[in-house]
Amino acid sequence: MRTAAKLADGRQIVFFDTGSDPRVVPDDPRDLPPVATGSQLRHDPLLGEWVIIASHRQSRTHLPPASECPLCPSRDGRQTEIPARGYEVVVFENRFPPLAGDSGRCEVVCFTSDHDASFATLPFERARLIVDAWADRTTELSALPFVEQVYPFENRGQEIGVTLHHPHGQIYAFPFVTPRTRQQLDNARAYLERTGRNLFAEVLATEHAGGSRIITTTEHWTAFVPAAARWPVEVHIYPRRQVPDLPALNNTERDDLAAVYLNVLRRMDALYGRPLPYIAAWHQAPVRADRDVAWLHAELFSIRRAPGKLKYLAGTESGMGAFSNDVLPEDTARRLREAGP
Repeated sequence: MRTAAKLADGRQIVFFDTGSDPRVVPDDPRDLPPVATGSQLRHDPLLGEWVIIASHRQSRTHLPPASECPLCPSRDGRQTEIPARGYEVVVFENRFPPLAGDSGRCEVVCFTSDHDASFATLPFERARLIVDAWADRTTELSALPFVEQVYPFENRGQEIGVTLHHPHGQIYAFPFVTPRTRQQLDNARAYLERTGRNLFAEVLATEHAGGSRIITTTEHWTAFVPAAARWPVEVHIYPRRQVPDLPALNNTERDDLAAVYLNVLRRMDALYGRPLPYIAAWHQAPVRADRDVAWLHAELFSIRRAPGKLKYLAGTESGMGAFSNDVLPEDTARRLREAGP
């Protein structure tokens, strides 16, 4: 069940519940000023890329104690961003958005009201509800006239740079196609014109033919470490069927995705016997371009290269975009298989 409401400053909030009864959302009693954003989009002519300048985000909430978490439910006289005493999954517009107005939109996705949980510890039913929430928001945001790409993602762990410990992800609706997506799709288009075949399908077929980098497979999904992994721990998750985005998945594929995603996250957390900092990035087709060659997939990666050691992007990576990985991808795949739940 999906229930939409408004926060005190006019931002949209949407509750997702497994039950069939509509939720009654209490009014948000806070006295909030309108959301102000000084964001600018500036174009880098040398790289042909857009850069978001969002100086107002310097003052955003940063690692508050659990007692002051803005993503926990409101209760006992303390009002948070969630005007309810409990919730399953909730999505709301970011109060400190890098993108706003006609320049895009940023939303926060709260995976659970349990402050001490993580995506990996959620039950299957909750993970499945989150998949539906991602698809719902992709459909709604894609309908905005200024949006060119919808990007769900999760930053997990203080090492990654998260500013809130509560388990949550985000969704950015970009007014442009992001550089990484553009590069992938340009290469896929060129490959199709040269060979008549889909490049993403070829990558998937190659992994199945070799098998040494596959983590887990199901009827509808494959999780594997890519041959040219840039990160010490990196896992890609592909559907077996070509679909452009999350809304295009049928119910069976969504069920399977929730199970595979939990499986991969739990393996990653088991790798070093402690929660792994990671970024989970969902690659969806642009709203209006290249949907015929795009292939929905997730890329998960971590900067932890060993217990107590992190990979930092130093001179070649940050300065030149040329990655060097200290870990053999086949070894990472083997260790993730052995760390299975």
